[in-house]
Amino acid sequence: MSVKALLIILVLALVTILALVCVLLTKKEGIAPCGAGPEASWKRKHNDQSLVFADLSAEEIVHVRKYLESNLGLPLVDPYYANASDNCIYYVDLEVPAKEEVLKFLDGNGPRPAREALAVLYFGNQPDPNITEYVVGPLPKPTYHRDVTVQKYGRRLAYHKRPVLGNEYEQMGKFAMKKFLEAPTFLQQVFGHKGDDFAALTTTPRGFQSGDRLTWATLFQNVPGYFLHPVGLELLINHSSPNTSQWSVPKVFYNGQYYDGLAELEKAFTEKRVPEAKIKKLPPDGLYSSMYPKVAPQGPGPLLYEPSEKRYSVKNNQVVSPAWSFAYRTDANRGVRLYDIRFKNQRIAYELSVQDAMSVYGSNTPGAMLTRYMDAHFGIGRFAYSLVPGVDCPYSATYLDTAYLFENLKPEVHKNAICVFEQNTEVPFRRHYSNLQSLYYEGLPGSALVLRSVATLGNYDYVWDFIFHLNGAIESRIHATGYITSAFLQGDGLNYGNRVGDNTLGTIHTHLINYKVDLDVGGVKNSLLTNDMIFEKQKAPWSPDNEITQMKMEKKVLDTEDKANFHLHDNMPRYIYFAANSTNKWGHKRGYRIQLISFAGDHLPEMDPMERAISWARYKLAVTKRKEEEPYSSSIYNQNDPWTPTVAFADFIDNENIVEEDLVAWITTGFLHIPHAEDIPNTVTVGNAVGFFLRPYNYFDEDPSIHSPDGVFFTSKQDPTSCDVNHIACLPKTAACLPHFPPFTYEGFQDLIRL
Repeated sequence: MSVKALLIILVLALVTILALVCVLLTKKEGIAPCGAGPEASWKRKHNDQSLVFADLSAEEIVHVRKYLESNLGLPLVDPYYANASDNCIYYVDLEVPAKEEVLKFLDGNGPRPAREALAVLYFGNQPDPNITEYVVGPLPKPTYHRDVTVQKYGRRLAYHKRPVLGNEYEQMGKFAMKKFLEAPTFLQQVFGHKGDDFAALTTTPRGFQSGDRLTWATLFQNVPGYFLHPVGLELLINHSSPNTSQWSVPKVFYNGQYYDGLAELEKAFTEKRVPEAKIKKLPPDGLYSSMYPKVAPQGPGPLLYEPSEKRYSVKNNQVVSPAWSFAYRTDANRGVRLYDIRFKNQRIAYELSVQDAMSVYGSNTPGAMLTRYMDAHFGIGRFAYSLVPGVDCPYSATYLDTAYLFENLKPEVHKNAICVFEQNTEVPFRRHYSNLQSLYYEGLPGSALVLRSVATLGNYDYVWDFIFHLNGAIESRIHATGYITSAFLQGDGLNYGNRVGDNTLGTIHTHLINYKVDLDVGGVKNSLLTNDMIFEKQKAPWSPDNEITQMKMEKKVLDTEDKANFHLHDNMPRYIYFAANSTNKWGHKRGYRIQLISFAGDHLPEMDPMERAISWARYKLAVTKRKEEEPYSSSIYNQNDPWTPTVAFADFIDNENIVEEDLVAWITTGFLHIPHAEDIPNTVTVGNAVGFFLRPYNYFDEDPSIHSPDGVFFTSKQDPTSCDVNHIACLPKTAACLPHFPPFTYEGFQDLIRL
């Protein structure tokens, strides 16, 4: 090879090396971390006034517990080990001050309301066992307590209404194991064990009349996702007595037949009078109920990308963005609650909160056919566990902790139980391409601020979202996922659902969720107005011999509570809104419209003896005059005594005037679920989302999102690839940075609540 050829090769090699170095340097520069700019002015909207709604801290909870132990003059035992015949603290939570006091503090330079706690105690070691509720204060170091039970409920709370403690559930399990000794041959020959390898699901309500405490326990194979593997055996446990030695199993159900206890089932089995179900013993992974991935990971999917700093801020219990601010807390029974929701510093709502979630089941097996779950009774908030970054919420979301005192002597802290993030909705918030007259494009990418929690209530997981949009609209949305509850397929089971496994019936059921919406549109004096459409025939003005069927608006004022409630399947005005006693610049009353998204099944018939306990579910919308003595539409005590409900929402509706009053909307949304093969192994969230919007209706003089800095506009005479014209054109440069992802952590298996 000639010297000239070698020189050419050497030059080419040097050029290649220089090119590679340039590429590497460019890449290194291109993947620089995303930078944060100077502190935005909107962050300074944070204030400590939001702390009036803040959850109790772990320290405050401990102070309350110690105060009660020292000042009630009664022995209190550790609730984790408490028997029905003991005194114990069931839970401690924040006592939210009265709205009038809070508004004076927030708006009128009034004094900060006293910070107090609500403590619920079980007094089983008394001549007259009862449940008592105390307000304890002031915090952080209490000096007083007052019994508020009669004030809140109009009567003492009967002891049989109490939610079941974890220790009572454990006692039920131990009791069942003792009773299994009465059927050794049946259990061994049919299931291959002595009853020590079952999983159980208990159903509610517990009987047929006030005072009953009888619970059906449906048994499943003890494998992951056991909800899909019923074995056909169910026990009715009578645990009414505080003395476990007096408990009994009055009925047993097996494969379509009822028996008067396990001893009778054993006798019938040995006499070959029991139709045996054919159950395949499952491997430890549960086969089709397992959620273990079926394929190996193939790299991450799309991720939320924030090219600069977060466009929201969380401090104490307050979330602030350029447009929105609100305070949040978590009620241990009812979940996340939002307060003092403001758009552009104008209060839109005083409170937005979940009240209860309810399911009614149908089946030809006793446990499922009786079931009416009222989830606030079990604790929507207390069962909101740690969220998994990158799955439950965007990896880069802000994660927040919650703390409770529930059936324990020390607070339970759930790490990362709430997340806050801004999402790109991936649909234009608005857009227009003008190809007539002037030529231009304008659009606004959709984005929204989201606060989310996820509650796991036994088999089901509920994803709770509160979403804040660019135009002042608020969206409340719930997605349902998790496992279905199943029954053993026998007899006419296909009348109650679809077969989803060898012996498994996916049972028909409803989901209904109730919200409280305390809107304050331009102040606390609001009225309820409706706009709808009607068709009317009229002569054509330019041709009197012809008629036109003309559409026009129909306007109404709903002036009493009796006119302002709509049953689940009633026709409702298409536009129904809270109106202020002020107007926008066009002379229309400023308002916020309620728009429902629901696929609800039918409500329990009103003649049903349990219906009054869940009478909120009669109505997709009911508007009432706000009262401090009507804080919730349901009660945690309704579940175990729905026949004499502690709170009956239907009683709230008593024809009061609702013109220019402080009003509350009670909204019910939900869906009918008839499980099918695609619900195995888990129900997906797609298509299983319901909720509602609160949308501005003449509240503003124009759409406020027109002032969003995210807007895009360019004409046919401009260069849309120029950053000076179109900020989206800068994305190839700004998108070169990498967001900072903290190391992955998860603490969801710490301090698990006993079920």
